[in-house]
Amino acid sequence: MTARIIALANQKGGVGKTTSAINLAASLAMMEKLVLLVDFDPQGHSTTGLGFPKPDNRAGSYALMKGAPVEALILTTEVPMLQVVPAGKDLAQLEFELFELPELQVLRRALQPVLDKFDYILIDPPPSLGMITLNALTAADEVIIPMPCEFLAMDGLAELVETIRRIQAGPNAALKLGGILLTMAEERTNLGSAVASEVRAAFPGKVFQTQIPRNIRLAEAPSHGKPVAFYDLRSKGAQAYLNLAKEWLGIEEPLIPRGPA
Repeated sequence: MTARIIALANQKGGVGKTTSAINLAASLAMMEKLVLLVDFDPQGHSTTGLGFPKPDNRAGSYALMKGAPVEALILTTEVPMLQVVPAGKDLAQLEFELFELPELQVLRRALQPVLDKFDYILIDPPPSLGMITLNALTAADEVIIPMPCEFLAMDGLAELVETIRRIQAGPNAALKLGGILLTMAEERTNLGSAVASEVRAAFPGKVFQTQIPRNIRLAEAPSHGKPVAFYDLRSKGAQAYLNLAKEWLGIEEPLIPRGPA
């Protein structure tokens, strides 16, 4: 077993990136895949969204980038088969350290010892195109871009795709665009339909059919430290992320996930 590494990236904040990282990771785990989520954002929202406090200095992904063994940093979540490397505010200083001594392969090397222990490793980098995000893209096999159904969000999409192309031309030729995930979709609105149509036309075959709706349960779940499926399995948000996991895995037949006990 060699883990497939997926970065969920967008340089704009508030697009559903961390929500997607947590809930796609949990959905894959519920389908009995071994999953590691690496919180690589100084905000630490993947960490708190899974019920953990932000770690003290040198107890999370900053320590990982400074040479601490990844096995010593992994936390076990309440979701069977899902584990997480937490992040705290100490990670913010890493941006400056990597800028002063540019190095894009650090995260890739740091994750090598656990590649044979997981099916998937998901990385949640910060909403920027700085050195931390570039490390995530260099480590990844593919990138998923969460993007809200809003026209302004399309401005940043072209910039991010160009950054991906530069990574492909440089430190990570194997990086794939795994797909564009439309988030915050509202049913029966012309705006959402127009944005979806334009993105699908610009990136044929690269936009997931599954869309993530605006959903109160998705907004509430992080405050309870749970993925939405462990907060309200029947909610539209939970079902959307389970459908996304099925689509991404190429599963067509009906599937009953391993849900909360």
